[in-house]
Amino acid sequence: MDSFSVSVSKGLASKDFEAGNALKIATFFGLFQAIMPAVGWSAGVSIVDFISGFDHWAAFLLLCFVGCKMICESTRGESQKLMGSVKIGILLMLSVATSIDALAVGLSLSFLKVPILTPALTAGIVTFLLSFGGVYLGTKFGRFLGRKVEVAGGLILIGIGAKILVEHLV
Repeated sequence: MDSFSVSVSKGLASKDFEAGNALKIATFFGLFQAIMPAVGWSAGVSIVDFISGFDHWAAFLLLCFVGCKMICESTRGESQKLMGSVKIGILLMLSVATSIDALAVGLSLSFLKVPILTPALTAGIVTFLLSFGGVYLGTKFGRFLGRKVEVAGGLILIGIGAKILVEHLV
């Protein structure tokens, strides 16, 4: 759902729906949601204490950084450059931020001795489909809501980061 929300924000920052960009965004998010649990599963118990100490902070800081930058740039009319961008660096940062918790899920599955292939593929495919749909929905709503939506998109990212942080701290 985090990837879906970010995808909606990416769509909100776009003026028109472009299937190629939606596919790129969905592919990044889907791949990371499939790869991260597999990495976590592979790591097993050896790094669980190390990762669990900061994963929520990393996701929070990355999403807040992008959200704040988007809000600041919306006042200058530049936020579409950031959130509307499909540059690899931005997509990597957002993909990692929204899939860090999947790493912990993979770790948990390794403790339970659950094979990882089916859960990882399922997470990747579902995330791909939701992310593609999120970009599409975001572009449709963005046309009706105008520039205010850019600030809303930044707030959504900050909210997702805060949610991840609170869930891990509480």
